[in-house]
Amino acid sequence: MELFNLSGKVAIVTGGNSGIGLGIARGLAEAGATGVIAARNEAKSSDAVKDLESHGGSAYAVKCDVTDDDTIQAMVQTVLDRSGRIDILVNNAGTTVRKRPEELSFEEWRMVLDTNLDSAFRCSNACYPAMKRAGGGKILNNGSMLSLFGSPWGSAYAASKGGIVQYTRALATAWAEDNIQVNSFLPGWIDTPLTVQTRKQLEGLHEKVLARTPANRWGHIDDFKGLAVFLSSAASDFITGTAIPIDGGFSVSVL
Repeated sequence: MELFNLSGKVAIVTGGNSGIGLGIARGLAEAGATGVIAARNEAKSSDAVKDLESHGGSAYAVKCDVTDDDTIQAMVQTVLDRSGRIDILVNNAGTTVRKRPEELSFEEWRMVLDTNLDSAFRCSNACYPAMKRAGGGKILNNGSMLSLFGSPWGSAYAASKGGIVQYTRALATAWAEDNIQVNSFLPGWIDTPLTVQTRKQLEGLHEKVLARTPANRWGHIDDFKGLAVFLSSAASDFITGTAIPIDGGFSVSVL
């Protein structure tokens, strides 16, 4: 359907070489966009490019540390030199430290905030001039269920993801005049390498997640394809500043 066609568009996905980022990159590539995997691990990024190509998409990787302004600027310039434009930015890169707040060091707090929240600021500002010159763009920010809920083991993560929602709203209001739509998505419990570690640390988590989730399953990274394409396409041109859960009903269930 033409409304969802991303042919000719260039989409940067930070942390797009695994997990949710890879699922998003798959969806954008399948819809016709050129996917740019922006991440630190070059071997994983090379595998991700092959994955996207196996799904019929066009992609390449650019090494990037989202906590470093110089490498972000270099990544953006590389994309502009190679593709000539930037239409879509997915601020997906993230990390966490699972400790109670009184056990968390300030260095750990800063590392999580820098990776999850500050990186969205850095990457969005770096891509903004190119989007403005192109006459518009789409920015998707990865939030979390902890944008909504609290947790004793995720104070820094929750602060960063709550900040992502508010930052999304601020950008949406600031850049609407430039035809740039900015939205966030809030993953629930998704089967990724990160949550595999969480399940090892928190006994009974798997059963609790299934009991609370009306869909009665964990999410898969490919569950992000549809929303990513929608929020990156002309179909969402009048939608901005939203925070959309992708959680199988977890956030609306009382059980």
